[in-house]
Amino acid sequence: MNIEQRLQELGIVLPPVAVPAAAYVPFVRTGSLVFLSGHIAKRDGQAWVGQLGLDCDTAQGQQAARAVAIDLLGTLKAAIGDLEKVRRIVKVMSLVNSTATYTEQHLVTNGASQLLVEVFGAERGAHARSAFGVAQLPLGACVEIELIAEVA
Repeated sequence: MNIEQRLQELGIVLPPVAVPAAAYVPFVRTGSLVFLSGHIAKRDGQAWVGQLGLDCDTAQGQQAARAVAIDLLGTLKAAIGDLEKVRRIVKVMSLVNSTATYTEQHLVTNGASQLLVEVFGAERGAHARSAFGVAQLPLGACVEIELIAEVA
């Protein structure tokens, strides 16, 4: 099964690349690596606002991280034209807007990591990862994720 079929099976429609909200570009390709800028969680086209441990729980955070991964895939497709060119998702870095006592950032980030494995399979979708708790994110978003992919 190819990537487009997997996305269809999962009921995922990739969004167009979002226009950057500041002075940066959505992606940079150098050699066989594509670096995707951080994407914030969105719900109904707006920033998915909240703080884990205060007004969002881990399950909601996982849903937000999954939504970010879908946006990242849309940007990755725009960067390379065809997701079949992805050799490997190399690295995911996740920032989770959380209280000082919240300690499940890694579980929130699983929402994105698991989707990437569902889409690309374990061989290409499993990746190195970091998950950080931060005091705040742009627009009050609950999650922001960036991604590095190796491509053909």
